Amino acid sequence: MNKNKFGILSMLLAVVVAFTSCKPAVEGEETGSKILINEILMTNETNYQDDYGMHSAWVELFNKSYGSYNVASHLLKFSNTPGDTTVYFIPKGDVLTLVPPRQHTLFWADGQPNRGTFHVNFTLDPTKESWIGIYDGGNKLLNEVTIPANILAADQSYARAIDGESEWEVRGAGTSEYVTPSTNNYTLDKNVKMEKFQTQDKNGVGMAISAMAVVFSGLLLLYIIFRTIGKISAWWAMRTASKAKGLNEEETKEAMAKGATPGEVFAAIAMAMHEMQEDAHDYEDTVLTIQKVERRYSPWNSKIYSLRDLPRK
Repeated sequence: MNKNKFGILSMLLAVVVAFTSCKPAVEGEETGSKILINEILMTNETNYQDDYGMHSAWVELFNKSYGSYNVASHLLKFSNTPGDTTVYFIPKGDVLTLVPPRQHTLFWADGQPNRGTFHVNFTLDPTKESWIGIYDGGNKLLNEVTIPANILAADQSYARAIDGESEWEVRGAGTSEYVTPSTNNYTLDKNVKMEKFQTQDKNGVGMAISAMAVVFSGLLLLYIIFRTIGKISAWWAMRTASKAKGLNEEETKEAMAKGATPGEVFAAIAMAMHEMQEDAHDYEDTVLTIQKVERRYSPWNSKIYSLRDLPRK
């Protein structure tokens, strides 16, 4: 009976811990989704034009994964009035709904879905608080964002400071923050580390010393590795020979030293074999060998035709 009570108590404790650890997802907190709402522009006067040449509001999605992601059959939902939500079903069959890795895609909020796959059935009003969410085919919320009312002027966007990150900001208000449709929200126009290195090492002496140190360190490391491997191989061979012949280590060393052949002997043998194969010398250096060369006669190579006949006296 005590075991049953203990088991029931453990189950209740686990359920309580599970419920207390589960908290509702707050706005801006990511749920591990691969596709995110990345940037929204509500009033488009002089910004990016759509495929019809119109200046329309747009919603940018970002694929933060390193694999392609297809947004077909997903749902884009919009609401700026409590209890009233507009749903746009992203149709299938369009190859452009496949978003490449770490890339973006735009949906035009012009309220005219008959213009194509990327034209949704709702418009955006900057004077009202707007909520936008993207759902998968199973009506599961993947990502959402709420744009406060009257926060965006014309040609300004509400965007993530860095693609895929949780921090949002208003872009287009200053000269350093640009509206970036279908491209990265955060771009680098200079390399800070390179500029700092150029300031500290104008002539490149430090770079040369560092490069040489890396190369020589690598060569030294390779020398140590190969020398260690050679010693280990020699020790293993001697150990194997000792076991095979039943000798100890000292006796094996003496036997190997007695049977060792100097390197000069191998060099002399190799040179003799080379000279024998290449016919570098005669078989008998005291005998003059004359080899008969056969030359066939031909009028074309006969010398008598090249001499002028003298007249007879």
